[in-house]
Amino acid sequence: MLKETTTIQIKGIREGLLVSFGDEDWDILTSALINQINERPNFYQSARIVLDAGSHTLGVNELVSLRDVLSEHGITLWAVLSNSSTTEQTAQNLGLATRISKPKSINDEEPVDRISDEKALWIQHTLRSGTRIEFPGNVIVFGDVNPGAEVMAGGSVLVWGRLRGLVHAGANGNEEAVVGALEFSPMQLRIAGKIAVSPKKNAKGKLEIAKLVDGNLIAEPWKSG
Repeated sequence: MLKETTTIQIKGIREGLLVSFGDEDWDILTSALINQINERPNFYQSARIVLDAGSHTLGVNELVSLRDVLSEHGITLWAVLSNSSTTEQTAQNLGLATRISKPKSINDEEPVDRISDEKALWIQHTLRSGTRIEFPGNVIVFGDVNPGAEVMAGGSVLVWGRLRGLVHAGANGNEEAVVGALEFSPMQLRIAGKIAVSPKKNAKGKLEIAKLVDGNLIAEPWKSG
């Protein structure tokens, strides 16, 4: 689970991770955020952050400093939400977004059925050996999951590429979770408490879905509608 402090709240949204700051001193808040990142570097690797700065009035120096520190950790500061018109204008001048789209029903957007959790982590690169991703909601990987890489998700997992590592969907016991991939050859595949080892490969480029049916883990080509 994502950690929360009295000053910072972090949760998954479609755009990435939403980091909400309280009213405490700006330096204390940014230090607390970096401490959390240092505690779980694999989780935050390549993350895209939407910062809700609340009522903080921020200038160029504060936002540039935070953006640079996050960049050093491989994290992108993508958007800044604020109640302050000064902070909003500063963010816009730095090329940061200041609005995020209103969440829509995930069933209207995802090419996989039975995904109901609104939280999703979007990863736009291949996960290499030694990488471990943990997220309480859905995980979408636009790339491959290589042997030795692991994805642990409370919801479903969609790999728009080759799945050759370890994936555990529904890690919190959610038996409605599914796993989808364009090429299925995982080292190990889990949904909730069920395990499948190295299922047969599917035809390349065709989305296949693994799910639990009557307590059994099966994989089959995805069919729309």
